[in-house]
Amino acid sequence: MNIEQLVGIGAGAFTSISLLPQLVKILREKKAQDISLFYLFVLLTGLGLWIWYGFLKDDLPIIITNIISALLNLATLFAGIKYKSPK
Repeated sequence: MNIEQLVGIGAGAFTSISLLPQLVKILREKKAQDISLFYLFVLLTGLGLWIWYGFLKDDLPIIITNIISALLNLATLFAGIKYKSPK
């Protein structure tokens, strides 16, 4: 494994877990008033494109880290929808 692969995996890992604190906060407090669902949708779209790009480049670290990011994003999006109070 070379330095480029290590940097890529490290970047992907940190990016993948970036939404985890937000998800935990939403689930713990059972409220998501300050969450932008549009932001999460746009981010999910971008992650989908990164996954596609990973398949086009046959790059497993890109595919795996972005799938993990997408799953966390989906969980955050669903929790945001569930706990968003009506206006």
